[in-house]
Amino acid sequence: MTRIHPTADVAESAHIGSGSSIWHYAQVREGVVLGENVIVGRGAYVGTGVSVGNNCKIQNYALVYEPAILEDGVFIGPAVILTNDQYPRAINVDGTIKSGSDWEATGVIIREGASIGAGSVCIAPLVIGRWALVAAGSTVVKDVPDFALVAGVPAKRIRWVGKAGVPLTDEGAGTYLCPKTGARYVERSPNTLVEVEK
Repeated sequence: MTRIHPTADVAESAHIGSGSSIWHYAQVREGVVLGENVIVGRGAYVGTGVSVGNNCKIQNYALVYEPAILEDGVFIGPAVILTNDQYPRAINVDGTIKSGSDWEATGVIIREGASIGAGSVCIAPLVIGRWALVAAGSTVVKDVPDFALVAGVPAKRIRWVGKAGVPLTDEGAGTYLCPKTGARYVERSPNTLVEVEK
C-alpha cells in the first residue's frame, strides 16, 4: 500500500511504487520514478525526472535535485544535498535572470546500497559507488569507489566498509574482514575493493 501524507506535494506524472511512503510537506516533482518500498521523509525534495530504485530512504529535508539517479537500497540522510549545477549563477552575463534553458543540469549517481550521511553535500557530476558510505557532514567533489568510507571537506577515503556498513578489519596482504557478517574482501588497487565470492 502506498502512503502519501495530505500535506505532501506529489506531481500527477510521478510514478510512486507499491509500498512507498511520502511524508509531511515533501515534494515529489514531475516525471519522478520512485521504486517499491521507498520512504521520502518530511520536507524532502525530489526533483523533476529523478529516478529512485527500490527500498531507498530519503530522510527529512534532503534535497535530491535532477537528474540524480539512486539505485536500489540507497540511503540519503537528513538534510543531504545532491547538487545539479556546476557553474551556478542567478543571472546571465547580460543581467537577465537565468531560465531552465540557460544551463545544463548535471547529476549525482548513487549506486546500489550506498549511504550518504546527514548534512553531506554531493557536488555534481559524480558517482558514488556500490555500498560506499559518506560520513555525516562531508562535501563530496569526486567519484567515490565501491565500499569506500569517505569523510571530510573535501571528502577523502579513510577506510573500507562492507555491505553491512561497518568498517572492515585489515587482515594484511590486501585482505579485509567484515566483523559483523564475516564476509571477506580483497583490495585490487588503492581505489578498488571487491567482495570475495563464497
